[in-house]
Amino acid sequence: MSLAQTLLVALRSLRLNPMRSFLTMLGIVIGVASVVTVLAIGSGAQGRVADQIRAVGANVLMINPGTAQKDGIRLKAGTRLTLTEGDVEAILAQVPQVRAAAGSLSGSAQIVRENKNWNTVVNGTTNGHFLVRDWLLERGRSFNPTEQTTAAKVAILGSVVAKELFGHDNPIGAEVRIMSVPFEVVGVLDAKGPDQDDVVFVPLETAKLRFLGSASGVNRDAVAYIVAKAVSDEAMARARTEIEALLRQRHRMTAGQEDDFRVSDPAAAMDAQRGATRTIALLLTSVAGVSLLVGGISIMNIMTVTVTERTREIGIRRAVGARGADIRLQFLAEALVLCLLGGLVGVVVGTGISLTVARSAGWATVIDAQAILLAVGFSALVGLFFGYYPAHRASRLDPVDALKME
Repeated sequence: MSLAQTLLVALRSLRLNPMRSFLTMLGIVIGVASVVTVLAIGSGAQGRVADQIRAVGANVLMINPGTAQKDGIRLKAGTRLTLTEGDVEAILAQVPQVRAAAGSLSGSAQIVRENKNWNTVVNGTTNGHFLVRDWLLERGRSFNPTEQTTAAKVAILGSVVAKELFGHDNPIGAEVRIMSVPFEVVGVLDAKGPDQDDVVFVPLETAKLRFLGSASGVNRDAVAYIVAKAVSDEAMARARTEIEALLRQRHRMTAGQEDDFRVSDPAAAMDAQRGATRTIALLLTSVAGVSLLVGGISIMNIMTVTVTERTREIGIRRAVGARGADIRLQFLAEALVLCLLGGLVGVVVGTGISLTVARSAGWATVIDAQAILLAVGFSALVGLFFGYYPAHRASRLDPVDALKME
């Protein structure tokens, strides 16, 4: 028989007992569905972390105020603004591993344009912020030196704010009102991601003079946080160490005294998260692989029973000229068809679960064609591996003895 005829006969044999065939391949369905789901969600999560790292920028260090104490009680981090513009200037001047740095103040405000309004984050900073974050302009320009030193009323919009207030209109040169103060839009930033683009940037001096500085109740030199960009990935550790030493010196921290600031590497934290996600995905994939093996053992057991039930059929086929190899191929084909059907059903189920989880829980998911082919291919190998023993046993039956079976 040709391969096509062999597969057709295998399908016909499986259709004679559909419930048993379904229950036999159920382990394969569960295993393949698990593999597809885990790989889809795992790949999506890793992709999301990679997007977050790109959104932060390459080789970026975040410097935030540390904890403060009042009347012997430790307050939460950031309660007191301990960083200043002088710290930014000192980092740029005295830490050669730092290429750019910028201090910022931020707060929420209502942005109004004609009859439209949008509540967003207003960030007062310098052009160094965009250099640190690798954040390019989609249109317009950045702040000029005069605007940064004279507290000019100019603004650069994130892509979300530009879309909400202006739609498809060109916002460059238009006026928006921030806390009732008119600002001219001079630029629109490229999209960084949904968590990054809902923001409006104004010059740092403008933020201090108009709203954020006075609202903070702190001295005019203070900033809420500092971002710094190292010259390379290899220079990150040295830059961090030197920044910590410099700020301790500038803030007159004595030996043993706790820092009043925190230097962190967001990309490293996100990369660690990505590694943890990868480890969990591998663990769950291993569990799914065990399910496939259990399904393979189930197939071997059922096929062994099938050989016993069809002993007389095997004897008749051998009597009319079928070779042992033909019998072996027939039963291998049945095991292979069972696993391939289970694999295809598992792909459909796994894809459905992945999309449902993504929609209901807001998790990222990536349906990878390679993962699907890997899962189906592995299920086929399981069928061939565990189907070989019963197929070989069937091929070794003596035709005379087989014909005597009832």
